[in-house]
Amino acid sequence: MNGRRVYVAGTCDTKAAELAYVRDLIAADGVPAALVDLSTAGGGAADVAARDVAAHHPDGAAAVFTGDRGTAVAAMTEAFTRFMLAQGDVAGVIGLGGSGNTALVTAAMRALPIGVPKLMVSTVASANVAPYVGPSDIAMMYSVTDIAGLNRISRVILANAAHAIAGMARAAAPPQAAEKPALGLTMFGVTTPCIEQVTQQLRGSYDCLVFHATGTGGQSMEKLADSGLLAGLIDATTTEVADLLIGGVFPCTDDRFGAVARTRLPYVGSCGALDMVNFGAMASVPAQFRGRLLYAHNPNVTLMRTTAEECARIGRWIGERLNRCTGEVRFLLPEGGVSLIDTPGQPFHDPAADAALFAALEATVQPTPQRRLIRLPHAINEVAFADALVGQFRAITQGA
Repeated sequence: MNGRRVYVAGTCDTKAAELAYVRDLIAADGVPAALVDLSTAGGGAADVAARDVAAHHPDGAAAVFTGDRGTAVAAMTEAFTRFMLAQGDVAGVIGLGGSGNTALVTAAMRALPIGVPKLMVSTVASANVAPYVGPSDIAMMYSVTDIAGLNRISRVILANAAHAIAGMARAAAPPQAAEKPALGLTMFGVTTPCIEQVTQQLRGSYDCLVFHATGTGGQSMEKLADSGLLAGLIDATTTEVADLLIGGVFPCTDDRFGAVARTRLPYVGSCGALDMVNFGAMASVPAQFRGRLLYAHNPNVTLMRTTAEECARIGRWIGERLNRCTGEVRFLLPEGGVSLIDTPGQPFHDPAADAALFAALEATVQPTPQRRLIRLPHAINEVAFADALVGQFRAITQGA
């Protein structure tokens, strides 16, 4: 294990027996483990005391032990995140708990690099876990019973979890010989031909990591960029911005493009699928949008065509973010259509809306020798457009 260990995290004032049980099973598997107490009142026996974790809060331990549960838990969440980031021997992290403990522990897990084993045994793991997992690689395991004592069910579940995290920590993926640099790409069903052509051209030089642009996909790509695991990005499908601004179900966060600005990675982007906002089944479309141009992509996904006014708003939003990027940036505008269904004869073909998008981008983006918008007379899924994406990326990475 090269001096590394698994951190077992939870509140020892209420779950000491369960946490110790998991720690001891991990150790019995031959993997060093340390129990970290995250209690904000009381506490209990642990390898790392709650006060030692709380000391990592920017305002010290006193900011955690306030006597008010709400502020105390929020402060412990920040302290534990900082504590975990300060450890140089992390082989994995496992947490146990209900909604409160799950929120506390997974916040620190999300801050750790992709690839570090992370497992949360939780009473809420069978519900919507997106707020806990986010763009990270956290494995969620449903506890079945509450984590309130050891019994015939919890012993089995917790043992499975302990052996799982021990196995992940002990058997890391073997390194690849002569590993190629990693390239992040974004794709949607309606931009698939574009990205398939791009990856075909670049897979000989790059390990092409394709992210589905469903909100979390873009966040995952940018987390890898922030973690130093990407050599560049071909962000052809920026559709998540439309969902953020208009109210779809696959929104990005306000930090979209933030990693590009922070890392200054070589970046080639485009307007893929900005002709649409995503909803669930047709019956789930909000009432205010029922009279709009809607398209049933499949029984569970309904697409709504963005208007010229909305496209202009999207263009300004993206342009403002691109202006914060000081690395090599190329953003390509596909005049022939931004998706498979935004071409002549297809249901979302709307040249006026696309023109508003392109005009807003051109009016907002401040061009520099490193930052350029490029208009092309092709649809996004044409071979010529994929060639242009690849050509621009190769041009800005020459000598890199």
